Amino acid sequence: MDDTAMDKIAVADRAAAPAASGDEERNTGRNAGESTWTVLVAVAANGAIAVAKIVAGLLTGSASMWAEAAHSIADTGNEVLLLIGLKRSRREPDERHPFGYGQERYFWTFLAALGIFLVGGVLSIGEGVRGMLMPEPVESLGVGIGVLVVAAGFESYSWYTAHKQLRAESRQRNRSLRHHLRHASDPSATTVFLEDTAALAGLGIALVALILHAVTGWAGWDAVGSMSIGLLLILVAWLLARRSKGLLLDESAPADVLDPIREQVRGEAWVGRIRDLHAVWVGPSQLLVNVWVTPAAAVRDAPAAQLLAHSDDLRRRLMADDAIARVTVTLERD
Repeated sequence: MDDTAMDKIAVADRAAAPAASGDEERNTGRNAGESTWTVLVAVAANGAIAVAKIVAGLLTGSASMWAEAAHSIADTGNEVLLLIGLKRSRREPDERHPFGYGQERYFWTFLAALGIFLVGGVLSIGEGVRGMLMPEPVESLGVGIGVLVVAAGFESYSWYTAHKQLRAESRQRNRSLRHHLRHASDPSATTVFLEDTAALAGLGIALVALILHAVTGWAGWDAVGSMSIGLLLILVAWLLARRSKGLLLDESAPADVLDPIREQVRGEAWVGRIRDLHAVWVGPSQLLVNVWVTPAAAVRDAPAAQLLAHSDDLRRRLMADDAIARVTVTLERD
């Protein structure tokens, strides 16, 4: 084979069906349906809770209760954004978006993180400051406690739904739940899970602050509780925004996704050495794989047509796994 042909031969193609990441993301359709159900449960739960908390805030005058109301309003709006992202990400690829619209989910998740920060975190801290400067006596303590307990029940069910999905996905991919939370390519269930975890913690803070306010008569407890909830929400917003940023910037797939692909390429008899291999997320469960290989000595001087046939066969083998949206194989000299 001449040097010009050997320097670079790229073979690429698209998968006809929606892709999922091998060990990382199989059963895409089922996972998408589970994500939609998880978000719908969260929308219904947080919508009902937000209304109850607003009523309780009016009756009790509690700063922590108003912070929790802002939290639930933010969560409800954020999950609506997630639903928009889920719907828009399922559009088929076209000329303007040859890799599809999978990254829509990352964009809308990033907006949800901003909502948590602004509507949940900043407003909660502002309400705490207002409560400290203009303290109000707590009223209808029983109503406030009752609403918080009922809200905890709704939030627990939403949390359980998200946790169940994430646990199933992590087991399917032989990951720990913590590792999956950090590296999952679909942020929908992760967002709901972190929001609900923060919500349950916030409910506990609000309950303690409300009781301490009523027992001691010092409104500062309520204000401190509201500001603590705000700081918790800002932390969650930062975690979600950081993850969305990584995915939007075409973050590389983790090692437990790359290693099986690398081993499959290395197992080809005609491949002498893998010069480089990249795999990035172009959407939930969608990988773009680029691999640079040096042919083995036995085939290095083979005709270009033979090497092209080997490259095409490797591409077909890789794309036989529903894991990959596109593969590019490039041949290089030593």
